[in-house]
Amino acid sequence: MEKLELSNLLKAIRKFEKESVDDNQGLRIAVIGSTALQYFVKFLKYLLHHEGIKCSILEGEYDSIRFEVFDDNSQLYAFKPNIVILLPFFTDLKQYPTLLATKEEVYALLYQEISYYKTIWEYLSQIDKVNILQANFVLPPIKELGNLEFQIESSKGSFIREVNQKLNQEKPSNVIIVDADALSNNIGKFNWFNYSAYYLNKAPVSLEFMPEFVDLFVQEIKALNGNTKKCLVLDLDNTLWGGVVGDVGFDGIQIDPNNAVGEAFRAFQSYCLNLKRRGVILAVCSKNELEIAKEPFLKNENMILKLDDISCFVANWENKAENLKAISQQLNIGTDSFVFFDDNPAEREIVKQFLPEVRVIEVPNDPALYVLQMEKEHPFEWLQITKEDLVRSQSYLENKERMAMQEKFVNYTEYLQALDMKGGVYQTTDSDVSRFAQLINKSNQFNLRTIRYTESDIHNFIADKNTVCLYAKLTDSFSNYGIISCVILKFKDDTCFIDTWVMSCRVLKRTVENMMFAKILAVAKEQNCSRIIAEYLQTKKNKMVENFYESLGFELESSNKVNEALVKEYLLTNLSITPEFFITEE
Repeated sequence: MEKLELSNLLKAIRKFEKESVDDNQGLRIAVIGSTALQYFVKFLKYLLHHEGIKCSILEGEYDSIRFEVFDDNSQLYAFKPNIVILLPFFTDLKQYPTLLATKEEVYALLYQEISYYKTIWEYLSQIDKVNILQANFVLPPIKELGNLEFQIESSKGSFIREVNQKLNQEKPSNVIIVDADALSNNIGKFNWFNYSAYYLNKAPVSLEFMPEFVDLFVQEIKALNGNTKKCLVLDLDNTLWGGVVGDVGFDGIQIDPNNAVGEAFRAFQSYCLNLKRRGVILAVCSKNELEIAKEPFLKNENMILKLDDISCFVANWENKAENLKAISQQLNIGTDSFVFFDDNPAEREIVKQFLPEVRVIEVPNDPALYVLQMEKEHPFEWLQITKEDLVRSQSYLENKERMAMQEKFVNYTEYLQALDMKGGVYQTTDSDVSRFAQLINKSNQFNLRTIRYTESDIHNFIADKNTVCLYAKLTDSFSNYGIISCVILKFKDDTCFIDTWVMSCRVLKRTVENMMFAKILAVAKEQNCSRIIAEYLQTKKNKMVENFYESLGFELESSNKVNEALVKEYLLTNLSITPEFFITEE
């Protein structure tokens, strides 16, 4: 959402509050804290609404963390939230070390504070499938010891820093520590804190910066809700370099490290390269002749990004909204996974109008501010980074070679056999949980029920004798995909229920789903089951698997609408099916 002036934003919120009602079918979010929460909740409701996330929000009382958490009969537990937002304030740290306290004394107080929050997390985790978003402590602007504040371990500033670091180290998997202190540093402590407002009405942050503070939590909620961005789509001229390559040639563009403008563009390219290294897919969408557009990547030695860093390269004179759709098809990911970065405001407006689901960055005129703008908008908020993320971009490049190979075959079966695919389906262990949970929470298209689970949930499933968690791995002659499909099976009497089935779209039509189905049948037989039941829950994004169970031989038992979403229930009694797949066991 474009940044509005505070006064206009408050007007928009007032109008929204008059027209909106809580949606009991959406997320249930509880906000509790040590300061006044009124404006935090106002902005949270409004910003989530603009992200298309339905929710009802419980606003805790002032300074209510202890009361709400440790009272089993509090409104918090009656509300049964999916998400709890904790907003502590640095004044909550009641006991600081004395000046020149020993390391042992400092550690004892640190342990005391961390133990308190670990107890809070433990209490809240009794709520089914709850996720906890806790702001870290924002260090105040006042440094009582001046420059010595962070040189002396027993100072207030050093102690708060240690608490923040320890919170990150000790948190369980269903807790996310939101780095409010980093945001306050970017804004400036003297701007962030408004002591007059704090003493008057206990406002935790200046109202001017409340939207930025709330947005930190909105981005994490989006990630928890499976709404993550995966691909950065870049323009070229005056975006990755200065000038128009078609006019000045590959050696005439501004990308020289000895030039201020060139250095700014190189800094942005470095930033993009680091995004790619953490798993963000890079694509190009440029109005240019294709071969001319590629020349800087191939021939200009000052370029930081190389052609192999770009997973999908589109350069032509077509409408950019249509080109984004083409990129989506080539990469096999939804346009709602895109972040669009283009210096031309007209192109940005076209994408906004025709593809509103794309995150469009408001690019500043000065290229020196490109990186800062990306940092301000932080579009790539993920819950964690796995080893599969680190090789994602390479896998899309390898897919180009795979598609080129496919064109050589008339018979698709021969093509699959030529890929020399090797893989298998395995029972999940605790060491696999991080990637297992990530795939469940990030998969939207091939996801039969789109039920989200935390890492803690998965650990509990593994320990449950009536539940089996399976994952599939795959390699071929081009790449190693790692874990690319996850299934959760629940058993009762003679029935196997497919609670969850997700798969990465990178391996569609590779018979991975048949390999997984064969394993499901085998496990069901081992559990002495005579039937398998399954369910399809419709979402906006999983239309592609609406008839998936029919294709496997399941019988449709019922089809209904629940809250305007299609729900299909299936039954399979013939467990002797032999699914065909072209994958050799590892």
